[in-house]
Amino acid sequence: MATTSRLLLLLAAVCLLAGAADALRLPPDASFPGAQAERLIRALNLLPGASSGRGGKVGAGAEDVAPGQLLERRVTLPGLPEGVSDLGHHAGYYRLPNTHDARMFYFFFESRGKKEDPVVIWLTGGPGCSSELAVFYENGPFAIANNMSLVWNKFGWDKISNIIFVDQPTGTGFSYSSDDRDTRHDEAGVSNDLYDFLQVFFKKHPEFVKNDFFITGESYAGHYIPAFASRVHQGNKKNEGTHINLKVRSLPKFVLPLILY
Repeated sequence: MATTSRLLLLLAAVCLLAGAADALRLPPDASFPGAQAERLIRALNLLPGASSGRGGKVGAGAEDVAPGQLLERRVTLPGLPEGVSDLGHHAGYYRLPNTHDARMFYFFFESRGKKEDPVVIWLTGGPGCSSELAVFYENGPFAIANNMSLVWNKFGWDKISNIIFVDQPTGTGFSYSSDDRDTRHDEAGVSNDLYDFLQVFFKKHPEFVKNDFFITGESYAGHYIPAFASRVHQGNKKNEGTHINLKVRSLPKFVLPLILY
């Protein structure tokens, strides 16, 4: 009897494992648009020093941007749903001033609603987690389907806002530097970088400068958000550059230093 029970348990376990494997297995029509993705990455110069394969460089890229300048291009991501070519989807690099060689990567998705919708910046936590995680798995415009194509995210924040996803601090995601001295170790450095980025971003997109501006994020971004909001407030107070129409900041969780440290 005991032997029979053990055999039944073993059979049940095998069935469960087989079911789990089927659930994780990609469908037979799954496609990986690797070639398209590689072209996109090379066009944005996400791979520093990438060549065209013919000995030449792939156009003007992040390597060619002067400190304090921004390089941005409209993008159409591989595997997008039909009818998105006319939407304002952008990706770019900002070369950080007051650094040795740092470049900050970002996505910018214009609102599916109105141009007057608020401008929102999203900061993923970690520290060191890329904001592409949020773009494709949380509140970005798209979600990744089982066949590796992109589908609309019905909960995407771009339905009601013009949203910026930033890879920060330097060394996170596609943001990079050739000099380790550019690594940020405190909120002051991170908030200064983000403030400098916003100044140039709004010069690039002056049509959004009067929109309400919100700072949001998750997890460890609870450290960055207050410092960043304070930096924006101080910049406005001192009339530094473009006035940013800061409204509220969204804290992802309450910060208890005695617990978190």
